[in-house]
Amino acid sequence: MYLTSEKKEELFSQYGKSNKDTGSVESQVALFSYRIAHLTEHLKKNHKDFATQRSLIKLVGKRRALLDYMKKRDIDRYRAIVKELNLRK
Repeated sequence: MYLTSEKKEELFSQYGKSNKDTGSVESQVALFSYRIAHLTEHLKKNHKDFATQRSLIKLVGKRRALLDYMKKRDIDRYRAIVKELNLRK
């Protein structure tokens, strides 16, 4: 399994306020980015897996919505998380 509880806690502690901070926008964006990277690698090997392709598109949309929300609310936090995660926008 690629996403264990330990990995989630590591992501939440790195990007959130604590390792139990699952609700902050930064921690959710970090988790989505990790999952997107994993699904992207999977699709490079299995290009006909359309169910995974659909899941990837939905995850990218969720991450985009969260980033748009953060951009409206607090532009400094938005810029920090985009720079930290090396996202294009």
